[in-house]
Amino acid sequence: MAENPAAQRFNLPALSRQARSTMQRSDILFAVGIIGILTVLIFPIPPLLLDLLLSISFTASIIVLMTALFVNKPLEMSAFPTILLVVTMLRLALNIATTRLILAHGHEGTHAAGGVIAAFGSFITEGSVLIGMIIFAILTIINFVVITKGSGRIAEVSARFSLDAMPGKQMAIDADLSAGLIDDKDAKARRKELEDESTFFGAMDGASKFVRGDAIAGLLITFINLIGGIIIGAALNDLSIGEAVNTYTILTIGDGLVSQVPALIVSTAAGMLVTKSGVDGSSDKAVLGQLSRMPAPIGITSGLLFVFSLLPGIPFAPFFVLSLITGYLAFNVHSQNLLRKAAGTSAGTVMRSPSGEMVPAGSAGASQPATVDEKIAETLQIDSLRLELGYGLLPLINYNKGHRLTEQIKALRKQIARDLGFVMPPVRIQDNMQLPANTYAIKVKEVETARGDIRPDMLLVMDPSGGKITLPGEETIEPTFGLAAMWVSENYREEALFRNYTVVDPPTVITTHLTEIIKDNMSELLSYAETQKLLDDLSKEEQKLIAETVPSQITVTGVQRILQNLLSEHVSIRDLPTIMEAIAESSRITQNILLMTEHVRARLARQISHANTNEEGFISILAMSPVWEQAFIESLSGGDGDEKVLSMAPTRIQEFITAVRQKFEQLAMQGESPVLLCSPAIRPYVRSIMVRFQPQTVVMSQNEIHARARIKTVGQL
Repeated sequence: MAENPAAQRFNLPALSRQARSTMQRSDILFAVGIIGILTVLIFPIPPLLLDLLLSISFTASIIVLMTALFVNKPLEMSAFPTILLVVTMLRLALNIATTRLILAHGHEGTHAAGGVIAAFGSFITEGSVLIGMIIFAILTIINFVVITKGSGRIAEVSARFSLDAMPGKQMAIDADLSAGLIDDKDAKARRKELEDESTFFGAMDGASKFVRGDAIAGLLITFINLIGGIIIGAALNDLSIGEAVNTYTILTIGDGLVSQVPALIVSTAAGMLVTKSGVDGSSDKAVLGQLSRMPAPIGITSGLLFVFSLLPGIPFAPFFVLSLITGYLAFNVHSQNLLRKAAGTSAGTVMRSPSGEMVPAGSAGASQPATVDEKIAETLQIDSLRLELGYGLLPLINYNKGHRLTEQIKALRKQIARDLGFVMPPVRIQDNMQLPANTYAIKVKEVETARGDIRPDMLLVMDPSGGKITLPGEETIEPTFGLAAMWVSENYREEALFRNYTVVDPPTVITTHLTEIIKDNMSELLSYAETQKLLDDLSKEEQKLIAETVPSQITVTGVQRILQNLLSEHVSIRDLPTIMEAIAESSRITQNILLMTEHVRARLARQISHANTNEEGFISILAMSPVWEQAFIESLSGGDGDEKVLSMAPTRIQEFITAVRQKFEQLAMQGESPVLLCSPAIRPYVRSIMVRFQPQTVVMSQNEIHARARIKTVGQL
């Protein structure tokens, strides 16, 4: 078959693909549409094309109104100010086009500006020019005085209150984040929504001026068309005054209606959008749902309508029918409220289903929520960290004399993540009326671990040298470390700083105490889920090692126990790739968690040595004597090395504890705070004894001293 020469010349398939590609580029189509609107402002257009454009204007306004009715939140239509500007420009451009046709060809008849304008003018006037002018004036007044002015005022007030409420809402988001009610992702989303809401209402405040200006412009254009058309028709086109008034009035009214009706629709959409700012759900659910919650007003309305129907001179039928309808609605709403209340409060009782079958309440399906089970499930949840405040300490959440308590807890989470490589669980902050007014309590997994008393309107002052504080105030004991301190008035802040005292505000006191509690209980806070998350968050390069090691050589629980052992001695697990490499190496030799932990510590020698280097650049070491080394080695009993335990006599352990205390007290008087150095084989057992009476002392093995670390031996135990 011979091919079409035109198809060969123009390559129709390629042109079709290009047209289809252009149609998919919405940005290009939108730009072309804006250029088209500007073109209508300048160049004359024929009546047939004008009818099409007027129909498009009607269609766009109806789409905008329907969308405003069905959106759940105003932010779902955040582009409304831009849409308002575009449809307003379209109507103004069409106004200019119709004005040009009316003034230039109005003497030819009522169809000079197209069929749409002629139809609207003839339909509304109903053969009377005066009726048409009155109806047009009423529509304009409704749009300009009622809807446009009201929606503009609501937009202005909403914008003002939205901006005023932004700081408080941001503080609420920060408080929820610090309390653990939401995570970082939810907080970011809520901040973004808050920002979008303020921007939207600010833009709506400005966009409402478009609607008001459009209404004024419509009135002026209508007046110009009417007066100018009559003058042109009578003076230039030899029409009589009566013919000119009749023809140009119909054209002017039709032109005004095809402009004001879409403007009225868009104004209604704007009003619907800004008036539902505090309501969720589409407009029908918001309005009808709230109206139908209370049957009493509907029932009273039914009774009043029935009384009206019986009054002489008032038509009986319409009021009686409406009375029956509203009475039925009131009865139906009342019945639904009773069923809803029964479903929510009578769990375990028997209800009748719509089919007549007897079913237990609470098991009828989705219409009967298991509220009781949900409340029971909530009581089973345990907060990993909880900070309970007496009612006198609640102002610290929004502390205005320094950093707020929520901000400090948020900073604490970041610091612990940076120092120890572990994202601690959120801290739930709540009030506890059973606590004294100025008392706080810290709970770890629902168990109270520490508490303290503070003065929310005062400052805690301590002397670093241990001397007596000479400022007037209330003597106390610092709750975290048990140091002598004093609560003083805010007026003595400058004087205390001048005397080189340590000055701490109340939120910092709580945060410091919370920090030490978290460090002491870090190993318990590392859960299985958090361990799995740490492994999943490793880079793609490390995932191959994870896949080869877990769970074939060690389970996630085993990794969790090793990480817990490290955290219990305040060893950072931030270098998780190195830790996993060490676990993979040691798992081929032993499955004993204790020995695997020691191998990991040896691989982290650089990190551990750096953490224990003093300001002078040395690691101060107190070495264990060969006598105590041998005593510990001989006290180890058990299997071939994997299951050994320490079986030292209690009297011998007491001798060791006494020797350690005496030696560390002696070194402390010399200004030294050394680490205790022993052999790798006995280090975990020495640490298990030290943690019971001197937990702040670091116990290291020779394998944990990095080759380039500088050491300083200060004594021998």
